[in-house]
Amino acid sequence: MTTKTVLISGAGVGGPTLAYWLARHGFRPTVVERSAGLRSSGNPVDVRGPAVRVVQQMGVMEQLRQAATSVTALSFVNDGGREVGRVNLRAMQRAGRSQEVEVTRTDLARVLYDASRDSAEYLFDDTITALSQDAEGVDVTFENAAPRRFDLVIGADGLHSMVRRLAFGAERDFVRHMGLYVATMQLGGPAESERDVLLFNTPGRMVSVHPVRGQALAAFIFRSPAVKGFDHRDLAQHRQILTDAYEGDGWRVPELLERAQVAEDIWLDAVSQVRLDSWANARIALLGDAASSVSLFGDGSTLALAGAHTLAEELAATPGDPASAFARYETRHRKLVDPRQGNVAVAAGLMVPASRTGIVARNLATRLWPAAAGVSWLRNRLVPARPNDAVPAAV
Repeated sequence: MTTKTVLISGAGVGGPTLAYWLARHGFRPTVVERSAGLRSSGNPVDVRGPAVRVVQQMGVMEQLRQAATSVTALSFVNDGGREVGRVNLRAMQRAGRSQEVEVTRTDLARVLYDASRDSAEYLFDDTITALSQDAEGVDVTFENAAPRRFDLVIGADGLHSMVRRLAFGAERDFVRHMGLYVATMQLGGPAESERDVLLFNTPGRMVSVHPVRGQALAAFIFRSPAVKGFDHRDLAQHRQILTDAYEGDGWRVPELLERAQVAEDIWLDAVSQVRLDSWANARIALLGDAASSVSLFGDGSTLALAGAHTLAEELAATPGDPASAFARYETRHRKLVDPRQGNVAVAAGLMVPASRTGIVARNLATRLWPAAAGVSWLRNRLVPARPNDAVPAAV
């Protein structure tokens, strides 16, 4: 049998993971990435639940643990920096017997790339511009490389997926604004605390400082209707949006807004959900956020890892019948994804309360989290939720 060729768009989390597993099942994967090299945000993400087994089987868990952040708690502070609420994350992990690890998305992408690069072809500084498929394969046009033909194409290229746009339709048909925006910015030095994530709230807004690994990261999460004319690549627009949203707030906000006016690495985008009736169109399929962006607080990387493993497994089971493989992948993976697509409202209520009353109530509730409430919270994160469950996830 001729080795099947698979083009994967996106070298973030899902793409390299899929390339790794496809190569081990006898496929020839190629990964195309718009950036000139590995480029991913320094945002901390969790590898937990079903993703733990995937990275263990890839033999990279020890590397991830070595790259892990040292965060042990969330500390909610007031205008003066005094702690008004606290969540002991380490105690909750012990209570739930969790094996999860928190790493920056940059480190996670690097480890996954290193694991897959010897068995996959990588095309950096390029992107797909056209797709044309027939019963036998997909003809692909690139921005820079010469046109090529592949047996299959997988879009693992995120919320603003080019593959989804070319093969399924316009972004507006599948992406729904969830009433929030999130922005992150590197601070270029250590945080005040090496172990605590500091969080400050005003109604409808949150600012946090995460220590990461000696290089602090600021995050802004705020409630807002969709911004007319929003462009996720327009840095000047992002600076103005932040200024308008946070002007007049206390704590370290004025200082952080000043930094934002000169920072070149601000990342800002809407919190959105992606919903499609089907993740496959003949020989083209979607993975990760391109198929099902699910939440604000940490599930994306875990689900991309788990979905990539499932997709590779199903393609290997019937390499000559991708339609059946895609259908089985979708059936299996939706059992993890669908229950979590209702989590944004619950998570936003916890991390970005809309009122002062909500902020006070949340701060008081954190006193219970390390006990019974914490055990329940962790159990819901680590065990696939039922369809009507709403499961909050940590920053």
